[in-house]
Amino acid sequence: MDIITLAEVAGNLSVIGYGLATLGPGIGLGILFGKAMESTARQPEMSGRIQTIMFIGLALVEVLALIGFVAVIMFH
Repeated sequence: MDIITLAEVAGNLSVIGYGLATLGPGIGLGILFGKAMESTARQPEMSGRIQTIMFIGLALVEVLALIGFVAVIMFH
């Protein structure tokens, strides 16, 4: 019978924690794109500006997800 060490359990829990942490950026992206589509439908003449702001928001949300991924690797 194998003995499970504390480090193995902590490693497995950190991966599960990152999996749960990906829900935030996923929800954020859904809200971001949904609101951008809604804004474009309401004011089509502003679609270029809305798209630019949407891509800036997209970059910020993705950076947060990547920081979480790097943190899991560093602390694992």
